[in-house]
Amino acid sequence: MKALTIHAAGDIRWQDVPDVEPGEGEVRLRVAYVGICGSDLHYYFHGANGAFVIREPLVPGHELSAVVDLDPTGEYAPGTPVTVHPARYGTSQPGLEDRPHLWPHGDYLGSASVFPHRQGAAAEYLVIDRGNLRPLPENLPLRRATLAEPFAVSLHAVTIAGDVTGKKCLVLGAGPIGLLAVSALLHRGADSVDVTDVRPEPLERAAALGASRTIQVTDEAPADDTYDVVLECSSAPASLSSGVRAVRPAGIIVQVAILPDTEIPVNLARLVAKEVQLRGTQRFDTEIDEAIELLAADERFDAVITQMLPGSEATEAFATAKDASRSAKVLLELSPPQR
Repeated sequence: MKALTIHAAGDIRWQDVPDVEPGEGEVRLRVAYVGICGSDLHYYFHGANGAFVIREPLVPGHELSAVVDLDPTGEYAPGTPVTVHPARYGTSQPGLEDRPHLWPHGDYLGSASVFPHRQGAAAEYLVIDRGNLRPLPENLPLRRATLAEPFAVSLHAVTIAGDVTGKKCLVLGAGPIGLLAVSALLHRGADSVDVTDVRPEPLERAAALGASRTIQVTDEAPADDTYDVVLECSSAPASLSSGVRAVRPAGIIVQVAILPDTEIPVNLARLVAKEVQLRGTQRFDTEIDEAIELLAADERFDAVITQMLPGSEATEAFATAKDASRSAKVLLELSPPQR
């Protein structure tokens, strides 16, 4: 079978790899589509995602849709459409019993955080633990289903923010996670959601998903002391500083995007003066089930997917995904069935 493997920064290959066979408690999938995530971009362009350095060839990808190819138990018929919860949880810790996504010693599809690396989904076939499978509703196309994982990330960020019913919200950054955060906030009952970005193209996509107002920060800044909840989805330190200015007294900021693992210049003076809460968010737990349900119900999510390229054209796909003026979510076509 074929798979994409990243060997080092700038070195990605569509190559033959050994076939995979399901063991006890496992199911083999025929992978249809894999979305390119920010972490995949870091692995490809830098050879590392933060502190996680590639030490052996790594198959990227944790946003996927697929059909069942072989279930040894017969529970899932061949051709059953599915997506996958990409996390395997580690060891429960006191005080974290209800947050398994924070337990140590877990791993994630397509990640160099452990060694040997947890190989990802960018392959024609994938073997996965049965408990990680999520069957898809009949009305959810496989292409749109690749958004289940990133949408779950955005929904979890709103969970961390708390009850947003009737609140005025701001999303900083209109990349794929920011776009999905707009939908997550509106679904959870936000009264309005404004969105910022440095480019007009992402803001047009945000408007298509229901953003109340779009703000191009090269021309203007969000109003100070205005928003009940701010989700920072850009990873730019300057964006976090603007969020501290924009949030109202006693408001909440959730840092969604992964910040650089280094000292960064952020002005937090007003955070103290306004008693603002700054909260972190890490992936998700059960929100992928909610994401699947919502994706099936709303065709507007298709606007998040801007390009699809075959696995053999991975170099072009990654270059496209890096360019926010051209793309939002770029999908790799691995072995897509007709659906």
